[in-house]
Amino acid sequence: MKIPKVLRENLLLKMTSLNAVVISIRLVISLFIQRFLAELVGEEGISKIGQLRNFTVLLTSTTTGGIFNGVTKYVSEYKNDQVQLQKMFSTAFVFTSIGIVLTSLLLFFNATFLSTYLFGTVDFEYLIKLLAVIVPFIAIYRVFNGVVHGLSKYKNFAKIDLISYLLGAILLILFLVNYNIDGALIAIAITPILQFLVLCYIFFKTLKEYVHFSKLNFKIPFAKELLAFTLMSFVSTGLLSFVEIDIRTMIRNRITEADSGIWTAMTFISKNYMVFSASIFSLYVIPKFASIHTRKGFILELKTIYKTLLPLFGIGMLVVYLFKDYVILFIYPDFTAMSPLFKWQLTADFLKLATLVLSHQFIAKKMVRNFIFTEILSLALFYFSARYLVNFYGIEGVVMAHLIRSVIMLVVVFYLVFRYFNKQKISENSER
Repeated sequence: MKIPKVLRENLLLKMTSLNAVVISIRLVISLFIQRFLAELVGEEGISKIGQLRNFTVLLTSTTTGGIFNGVTKYVSEYKNDQVQLQKMFSTAFVFTSIGIVLTSLLLFFNATFLSTYLFGTVDFEYLIKLLAVIVPFIAIYRVFNGVVHGLSKYKNFAKIDLISYLLGAILLILFLVNYNIDGALIAIAITPILQFLVLCYIFFKTLKEYVHFSKLNFKIPFAKELLAFTLMSFVSTGLLSFVEIDIRTMIRNRITEADSGIWTAMTFISKNYMVFSASIFSLYVIPKFASIHTRKGFILELKTIYKTLLPLFGIGMLVVYLFKDYVILFIYPDFTAMSPLFKWQLTADFLKLATLVLSHQFIAKKMVRNFIFTEILSLALFYFSARYLVNFYGIEGVVMAHLIRSVIMLVVVFYLVFRYFNKQKISENSER
């Protein structure tokens, strides 16, 4: 049967299809690993792993000065303008160098405090110091990955993502079997080195065509442009990671570390399907929105994205909910307290996806104030609602807070995005 032309030429659908293959493979491996972790380290171990994963995500922002989305945007815009690219990469080099030095020093000399805050014990001080050494790999990989996304090299991204994940999974299993929770944490900490090596092996030849390393200098001609993204990244990635770490710590202190592990397990399942959308946003949505300058064009593209993504996610989430007991039995056999969390988490995540598509207009158009306002509002709604509701509903109160936040944010972001186009139209009319 001949495939309709509209489907064959739909770039988003091509990315979605390829991404679906990669994510499906990752999902199968992830389910196996989560089951393995649940049996060997239990709820408490899952909680510790959640803390470390959030902390490493935080490091991807601090080590690069939060310029990932900026690199993606400007590589997309200036890929045919070598002069502008070199200015941007030189600025990125300065931001990253400063980020690496400051982050490494802070980690190394505050290892005891960070170990106690993250894990409730000083026993993992060595892990924080290990991360201080690995920081350069985290930073450089993040910047190079921004180039991959900016060029919309979705096939390269799929290869890098899949191979890195497979190697990281093998490393995690080997270390987990031999060294239990300490081994699992060490494997997660050193995975960025594998990611960096894989990216260089697959993409370095193309990378050299756009980044002339010998011409990089310690100047910041693109500082103003990238600082906007630094601020946005600090709010979105930095504060988000901090909020999740603090919520997990709050659950550990107010209830038990086992309950903290239950909530972490629920978020792991959520992130396994939400990661599918993350790469689509940076590979397709940001570059596409950046090139659209009219309300009509934006609405048409928004409809295309919604028609492609929302039904896929909706069906997938419905299947997960209907078979939630089997999901728990298969992945987290002793985590039966997770069952009531699914209805809140899945509904909230579906609304979150619809909101995320809209909110990437803020990044594409560098609408810094709108972005920062919505991110802070979103995190504040979740943080304070969770801390309040947990007193009455336990860990279920945390996912209820997630749903409350998601409903409010969809309305707020929708209003702000279309207010932008209304203002633009008024401005154009006044100029005439």
